[in-house]
Amino acid sequence: MYLNKALIYGNLTRDPELRSLPSGAKVTSFSLATNRVWKDKNGAKQESTDYHNIVVFGRQAETSAQYLKKGATVFIEGRMQTRSWDAQDGTKKSRMEVVADRVQFGPRGGNAPVGGSDKGAKDAPPAEEMDTIEYPDEEVNPDEIPF
Repeated sequence: MYLNKALIYGNLTRDPELRSLPSGAKVTSFSLATNRVWKDKNGAKQESTDYHNIVVFGRQAETSAQYLKKGATVFIEGRMQTRSWDAQDGTKKSRMEVVADRVQFGPRGGNAPVGGSDKGAKDAPPAEEMDTIEYPDEEVNPDEIPF
């Protein structure tokens, strides 16, 4: 059995772009940013941001393009897909993207952009400090786990 499932919760890095396929089907694409915060061995706070290309088809594409804007929080459920094409300069190009099966809009009040500048988000409240996970330094013995 194989599994190809992506669950992503993040903020839009740009406004969604709505297009129509030759068949008339609607497709929307946008990018999401996700942050990761942790403490290194020295206790210093570390952060990194990952960017994800999202593609939505059908009625959800229209709804996403209508209601989502740069900085909006969204939860995406879908599958990973690699798309390849020949560029105009003759080179091969490819892109990893998430084809969304489900798009859930996040809260309207907390739409601070993630991993970028705050341009265009002047009405958004400041982002709250994320909690970090403190991992234990000692080894865990599997025989001591009660389940």
